[in-house]
Amino acid sequence: MKIRKPTTENFSKVSGLLSSAFPKSQFEKKLVENFHANQTPIHEWVCIHVNKVIAYIAFSNAYKGEQICGLHLAPLAVAPEFQRQGIGSELVKFALRQKQIKESPLFVLGNPEFYQRFGFRQCATPLCPFDKNNRHFLSLGNTTTDAFTVGYEPEFTNS
Repeated sequence: MKIRKPTTENFSKVSGLLSSAFPKSQFEKKLVENFHANQTPIHEWVCIHVNKVIAYIAFSNAYKGEQICGLHLAPLAVAPEFQRQGIGSELVKFALRQKQIKESPLFVLGNPEFYQRFGFRQCATPLCPFDKNNRHFLSLGNTTTDAFTVGYEPEFTNS
């Protein structure tokens, strides 16, 4: 199992992975395809096992108005046949060790039980526009006390 940056040759494999990992939603697949098509700057890695992309993680910019205030972790996906084997956790741990990730406040909209294992905590501020009452909005390294609604890249609303 190897973790590395995806190549353009991997993009179709990433799309296939996202479709299989999220069978009831095309949002994640379209989000990443739009990031790539629009050349939106993101930090992303794939986990490869026997020439197959079995996991994927991406981080895109988070905004306070026009200013970057951190990174959003989204999406994280593991191929169904490799889930519940610790691969997603290993990919998160790997990403959190990367300089560009560990130097930024991080935000994630996800399962608190899963992400709290990595130090994410429920986020009071900023507010997430996709999560009423911030029940599933978590952050790591976030020190802001300003009340604002965090912004996302346009692909999040156009996917």
